Amino acid sequence: MESPSSPKPIKVTAICGSLRKASFHHGLIRSAIDITNNSINGMSIEHIDISSLPMLNTDLEVDDKFPPEVESFRQKIIQSDCFLFASPEYNYTVTAPLKNAIDWASRLPNVWADKAAAVISAGGSFGGGLSQYSLRQSGVYLDLHFINKPEFFLDAFEDPPKFDDDGNLVDEEAKEKLKAVLLALKAFTLRLQGGRQVNRG
Repeated sequence: MESPSSPKPIKVTAICGSLRKASFHHGLIRSAIDITNNSINGMSIEHIDISSLPMLNTDLEVDDKFPPEVESFRQKIIQSDCFLFASPEYNYTVTAPLKNAIDWASRLPNVWADKAAAVISAGGSFGGGLSQYSLRQSGVYLDLHFINKPEFFLDAFEDPPKFDDDGNLVDEEAKEKLKAVLLALKAFTLRLQGGRQVNRG
């Protein structure tokens, strides 16, 4: 049991840009949760399903209220300390479901602002790098602060196999790289939170 003076664990919200349950990116998030539970103290990850979010349409905002699914999602973002995006690459950019989730949470008040984030991707050759570039561009406008290093791009199709038939990450080297990303996200989140405390006096 934590003592009253113990710092609260960092709450990470993980968001997957793929809706396919056996996708590599869901596998990356499952692996990140396992790594955190087993070897990173003071940090917890919750995966948030974005499949129920309606497509962004401001006509759905009635009397300055969001649809229930959107409000629930926004509350999860508000309650989070930082974010882990698992971002596939479709047509050189992020997927439609991920962009939709980002846009809903950016509606005023923007609930992404002043928090840390990391992005991980798996795919062919460049491993989803262009989707990460696009996501980072959105982060600039949203005041969402991505860690710069280490980066995580995984060529999911080269030998030896990186995932099993169920989409679970099995490559030990990739798991170590993923752990390094999580540790960097934790450190950067604490740094930002410390800065906010100093600014409040």
